[in-house]
Amino acid sequence: MPLDAYEPTLFELDHAGEGRDWFPRESEEKPIEDLLPPECLAGAPPRIPDVSELEAVRHYTRLSRRNFSIDSGFYPLGSCTMKYNPKICEAMAQLPGFVDLHPEIGAEAAQGILFVMDEIARFLADLTGMQRVTMNPCAGAHGEFCGMLMVRAYHKDRKDHRQTVLVPDSAHGTNPASAAMAGFKIVEVASNTEGCVDLGDLKKKLNNDTAALMMTNPNTLGIFEKDIVEIARLAHEAGALLYYDGANLNAIAGVTRPGDMGFDVVHINLHKTFSTPHGSGGPGSGPVGVGEKLLPFLPIPVIEKKANSYTLNYEYEKSIGQLSTFFGNVGIVLRAYVYMRLHGIEGIRKNSNNAVLNARYLKSKFEKIIPPAMQGDCMHEFVLTMKNKERFGDLTAMAFAKNLLDLGFHAPTVYFPLIVKEALMIEPTETESKRTLDEFADAAAQVLKNYENDQKRVLSAPHTMPVRKLDEVKAARQPDLIFKD
Repeated sequence: MPLDAYEPTLFELDHAGEGRDWFPRESEEKPIEDLLPPECLAGAPPRIPDVSELEAVRHYTRLSRRNFSIDSGFYPLGSCTMKYNPKICEAMAQLPGFVDLHPEIGAEAAQGILFVMDEIARFLADLTGMQRVTMNPCAGAHGEFCGMLMVRAYHKDRKDHRQTVLVPDSAHGTNPASAAMAGFKIVEVASNTEGCVDLGDLKKKLNNDTAALMMTNPNTLGIFEKDIVEIARLAHEAGALLYYDGANLNAIAGVTRPGDMGFDVVHINLHKTFSTPHGSGGPGSGPVGVGEKLLPFLPIPVIEKKANSYTLNYEYEKSIGQLSTFFGNVGIVLRAYVYMRLHGIEGIRKNSNNAVLNARYLKSKFEKIIPPAMQGDCMHEFVLTMKNKERFGDLTAMAFAKNLLDLGFHAPTVYFPLIVKEALMIEPTETESKRTLDEFADAAAQVLKNYENDQKRVLSAPHTMPVRKLDEVKAARQPDLIFKD
């Protein structure tokens, strides 16, 4: 079956009677009715596709070959850091001593993993300039939620019942969502013409009801907030806390620290910056670092080292409570720990510098064909705009991205941040070579050249994928997500 053909589901491959023997038969030793109460029994057996083992293996193998991965091609996926990570990180996380660790094992028998979690927490605290780091949150947004709960607990403890959180209009969508889930009202802060926080608008909206200001630095336009020290001063003078969204930490890790900029709380995406490739909602880990003000409110359990052993402290009087079960996403923590030990602070600093270098090189190539949304230097990612109808006609950012699929490249992020019309966000990461970046830039130029020669074909892309161009409005408003035969 050609790779660009539609892959049937296992139900569509069903051939009655051909594969039944490959599935386990019902036990004859004891009827199921003797093992489960009536309310737990289904009225009819589940439908299982009747395919042979070989058909099932070929089905999943074909699917796996269609999975575009960082091991098979370049991801220019701005804001998601789909970079290559050393395979040794995977190998170490699969060691039997870790994989076979029972989640309900007591702290006294889990000294190895507690050692690892304590070590990486200390490393991250030093890297971000925070007093202490909790490994409790299981993802970036989970970390944001954790941070916002601690902000709320901090103000409540001071009997200062602040209700609002300021969020720049260029922020990740999870920022206002996390703050709202923690019970805050959201107030948006405008960006200025340079793509940074508008200080004038910030001053208007900062007041004695502001609990926190959430920021990403560099921001989602790939621009470093040059006024961050002044912003921190303004926030603290108003009695608010400053929250750091660590989604873009990979641009500055080892170079500068959020704590030194004045941030009070930081979440870190281990699954982006430190090892595990991120994308499609895969497993993550979102440790949160705090300054002195928020130390009493850390989630439990708190890992504590006493003499030569580690314990889990659940008696933390002002804690916001427990956010995850057992030890969190241990596999992600292990990968990050190996990555950390493999590179050291010097290696991490070099990675950050190379990420910025690659982005600036690629931006210089793209500027010749698609204008940037903002002028000036970018950090690890940059944003372009195709809003000029006179220049690009009907070729939208979405159509441009779909044509890149036909040329063998994963699409970049489109239409984000929302403040940029016809946005294309590109993040090459530090792990790509100059040759790959040149090939990607050449492919982008080829799309524009193809559009000049055959607009109809370019606007109807992709042509080589199993699923061709969708009716995006219908797909959004009438999603068909369930297989029915």
